[in-house]
Amino acid sequence: MNELMEILTSLKPEIDFETEKELIDDGLLESFDVITLIAEIEDQFGIEVPAEEIVPENFNSAEGIWKLLEQMKGEEV
Repeated sequence: MNELMEILTSLKPEIDFETEKELIDDGLLESFDVITLIAEIEDQFGIEVPAEEIVPENFNSAEGIWKLLEQMKGEEV
């Protein structure tokens, strides 16, 4: 989770990712931010995020993103 928080903080240092639960719904992360985030996640964690998983529910909070990462890592085993 620490690696994810570092990625998020480097992307948008002004957002408190530990408490924010509406990153997409409140417009805090825009489409370009999500694309950048996905590229960073794929590089850092060595996984590929399928297009069907790129939905607001998976990117509204750091916890949601982490849950998606855990799911993606589990599928690769």
